[in-house]
Amino acid sequence: MPGVEGRVALVTGAGRGIGRVTAGLLASRGARVMAVARSENELQTLGLDYIVADLGTADGCTLAVEETQDRLGPVEILVCNHGIGSAHERVIWEQEPELWRETMRINLDGPYFLSRLVVKDMIEQGYGRLVFTSSTAGQVAEYAGSAYNSSKHGLLGLMRSVAQDAGPHSVTSNAVLPGWVRTPMAEISADAEAKQRGITPDEVWVERAALYPVGRVVTPQEVAEVIAFLASEESSGVNGEAITVALGGIW
Repeated sequence: MPGVEGRVALVTGAGRGIGRVTAGLLASRGARVMAVARSENELQTLGLDYIVADLGTADGCTLAVEETQDRLGPVEILVCNHGIGSAHERVIWEQEPELWRETMRINLDGPYFLSRLVVKDMIEQGYGRLVFTSSTAGQVAEYAGSAYNSSKHGLLGLMRSVAQDAGPHSVTSNAVLPGWVRTPMAEISADAEAKQRGITPDEVWVERAALYPVGRVVTPQEVAEVIAFLASEESSGVNGEAITVALGGIW
């Protein structure tokens, strides 16, 4: 089956967690992967082509896309996985406007800029796949997370808009909504919660695992496998969908 063989894939947030596993998985299946993140130290150990860029700016997104085009060719697969979490957020009446703006800049503005830049080429080629990493918080809001919740809800709106605009041109746009995954970003939130409640981070993770019928949290590999399917030629019948990867739980 054709899968992603030979396709140019731009994967953001590829230095760690879900993005790192996804970049490696797509490469192992024959995609020509460009990995993008802000940390060069993490990208250097991937063994893939990479670009260091701030994807919360129009200039950073332009750099990532143009460098990929110059080095690998037009982007055929965009995996928008970068983002920041909610560890430092507060209840809405205490939420700092600066934190709100920073979250939107990275979690929502970046995916908009990247989509805008790559979809035109995809339409001209008559083929494209966009996959956005949202969150279960994109459908069920968590406590004291107005910026993160709103950005992840907004990401689904962006995904569905791209699906409508580009769908007539054999370009699909979908999202994955992971539950709790033990990534570096989620570890930060576990540490913050543990300090606030006077328990250990491991106890936080035990509670998170108990949210799911199987008694464990989702693995990065499980999320990456769904992303890889949505990035493949075989997913042509799936467009505008938000797919939850949460082991049967709502979080």
